[in-house]
Amino acid sequence: MSILVDENTRLIVQGITGREGKFHAEQMLEYGANVVAGVTPGKGGQEVLGVPVYDTVAEAVEKHDANATVLFVPPRFTKEGAFEAMDAGLKLVITIAEGVPVHDMLEVYHHSKKYGATVIGPNSFGVISPGKSKAGFMAHRIFSPGKVAVLSRSATNCYETVFMMSNRGIGQSTAIGIGGDMVPGSPFVEMLPLLEEDPETEAIVLIGEIGGSDEEIAAEYIKENVSKAVVALIAGKNAPKDTSMGHAGAIVAPDGTGSAENKEKVLKEAGAYIAESTEGIVDILEEIL
Repeated sequence: MSILVDENTRLIVQGITGREGKFHAEQMLEYGANVVAGVTPGKGGQEVLGVPVYDTVAEAVEKHDANATVLFVPPRFTKEGAFEAMDAGLKLVITIAEGVPVHDMLEVYHHSKKYGATVIGPNSFGVISPGKSKAGFMAHRIFSPGKVAVLSRSATNCYETVFMMSNRGIGQSTAIGIGGDMVPGSPFVEMLPLLEEDPETEAIVLIGEIGGSDEEIAAEYIKENVSKAVVALIAGKNAPKDTSMGHAGAIVAPDGTGSAENKEKVLKEAGAYIAESTEGIVDILEEIL
């Protein structure tokens, strides 16, 4: 079993006629993802890579029984595209763009709660269930099927970890790009229950970053509700203090909330193993699995 996407996922690509949308749709099809339709307003009636294109998500859902979408659209159109997908009944919406306005994502987040939808991203590489399906732009060749789930705010740190995991024979059940923006559609704490319930996930890797409180909130949940081994890495520990960082989510509160030290402290108290590097994550996994 895997969470969010698998061989039964019937995927729409919003923005499929654009350069990025077309390129990554081709990669998803190559991997075996069931891309059933594309959506670009004003481009309905075309085909891209043999995939029919529609003007609206509602039309694509109705004609192809789609159940998920991935948005390769500019940041300023992400809110509109996500709203359209949820209004059409889709329960999984994956947003890729970086730089989505914070207020837009606040609206998307609350809209998703109203509709009971799961939003992944923005600023996300997407979701992959190795050997089954993917929705996003991750380099799928480095992933391998297995029993360790990966949740990551950072695409690069996820790729490094997965590459070393696969090279050492440790496969992945699911990898999810939580995204590095200030307001994620689904923070760590909303993904942890799904992984705890997944019988094919034996351990969870949580790759966080300085800034925000998502890791602290996740630690509280892990302490009370997660029975599986959790290996955590907090990136940005060596970032200079009192310096403005470019990453949207890298904001540390005056009381220390959001700092690497505080995140590591509460995660360790929750029973998580703390890694000092991506290689350290894999070393710990080899010891505990």
